[in-house]
Amino acid sequence: MFLGIVLAVVVVVTAIFSYYQENKSSRIMESFKKMVPQVATVVRDGEKLSLRAEELVVGDIVEVKGGDRIPADIRIVEASSFKVDNSSLTGESEPQSRTPDCTNENPLETKNLAFFSTNAVEGTARGLVVACGDHTAMGRIAGLVSSLEAGDTPIAKELHHFIKIITGVAVFLGVVFFIIAFILGYHWLDAVVFLIGIIVANVPEGLLATVTVCLTLTAKRMASKNCLVKNLEAVETLGSTSTICSDKTGTLTQNRMTVAHMWFDNQIIESDTTEDQSGIQYDKTSPTFKALARIAYLCNRAVFKQNQENIPVLKREVIGDASEAALLKCMELALGDIKSLQLKSKKVYEVPFNSSNKYQLSVHEWEGSHILVMKGAPERILERCSTITLSGKDVPLDEEKKEAFNEAYLELGGMGERVLGFCDAVLPSDKYPIGYKFDADVENFPIKDLRFVGLISMIDPPRAAVPDAVAKCRSAGIKVIMVTGDHPITAKAIAKSVGIISEG
Repeated sequence: MFLGIVLAVVVVVTAIFSYYQENKSSRIMESFKKMVPQVATVVRDGEKLSLRAEELVVGDIVEVKGGDRIPADIRIVEASSFKVDNSSLTGESEPQSRTPDCTNENPLETKNLAFFSTNAVEGTARGLVVACGDHTAMGRIAGLVSSLEAGDTPIAKELHHFIKIITGVAVFLGVVFFIIAFILGYHWLDAVVFLIGIIVANVPEGLLATVTVCLTLTAKRMASKNCLVKNLEAVETLGSTSTICSDKTGTLTQNRMTVAHMWFDNQIIESDTTEDQSGIQYDKTSPTFKALARIAYLCNRAVFKQNQENIPVLKREVIGDASEAALLKCMELALGDIKSLQLKSKKVYEVPFNSSNKYQLSVHEWEGSHILVMKGAPERILERCSTITLSGKDVPLDEEKKEAFNEAYLELGGMGERVLGFCDAVLPSDKYPIGYKFDADVENFPIKDLRFVGLISMIDPPRAAVPDAVAKCRSAGIKVIMVTGDHPITAKAIAKSVGIISEG
């Protein structure tokens, strides 16, 4: 009687905890639905309407802008400097430009398609809905995942095997004692009691409760480590794990581009990429660094979202390109309030980055005159320069300086980092007074014979806790594999930094 009460209590308690775990998991899964935008701007019958995203149908014309989430799979028909963040779909952390032109037969590679649940980071676009709901690229992926049949876990297989053995032994012993009881002259009813009693006695009534309690306690310990357990049986499976395949972007890495290195004054400077800014510090008093920083924050279209003053700089949300966001955060950490510095140097003209020029240019009012600042592909920037600044002094850009540039460029690129070049020029006030109308179409201002200042390289750095986690997995005999579509050099650099592959 006492054993029965104890077993009943244990079963009830574990059932309550199992319900709590599954309910918690379902609430988290339900929260994913909030990823769907509540409203989308739709053009129907020539009128602009605000509709819920789930009300969209194929053939609708939708309008999106920087900061919006794409409400369905759309084919771009109009675009203005439009870029999307496909990291949630493809793992590519660098924003991808979108235009009306079909550039590839592969839907995931062409530039005229934007996909449901990806983010628009800058620009504006108008697109035709070509798929929605379960028919979108993300919906099909979700369908494939949900259609997977879950097999028995190792513990379930072991329990089934154990129960078969116990059942066989119990039935065998029961039949044997039933026969012996007949031989010894017991009444047939007493022999049946022997049969039933022996079979029941061999049934492990407490097995289910014991296993459930052990799994429940383990799941509770994992929950304290912020590890969600959807199925209690999966807890034991974790102990049988031999290989872990992990995504790179956002899982092993922070999913935010961060300035990793700078090259100025003929030396490579390492920047702090740690999440809490507890890493390497560098000299911010160099005249060349100040010139480099000025270009980085002036030639920059990224802006912090409002009301984030009490949030650490690296964790603030930014509207704009991922690379420009990295530069903005780096300069905010180095110089302080960047917005006030930008306001002091009013932007009067800009040439946005495009794939043909491979540079971005802007002109600002500066100390009674104008300053031209430019950033872009390092080789394109260098070819427009005739001088380079070293320790605050401008010197001719000769072959020796170009060779030093090439070595630094190759070294930074070899580390899997995205490298940008920076240059500037102070425009004479007599030729370009305040109020001068700049126009790139007629080239009424110089874009050659500029001053090269330096390089800045960026990477999506690993999370602080990842190297230790990988080391623990390897010490436990678990193989860790990184799954990514990034360039092999970038993938190799991240894999080395987190300990998935060794330096050798």
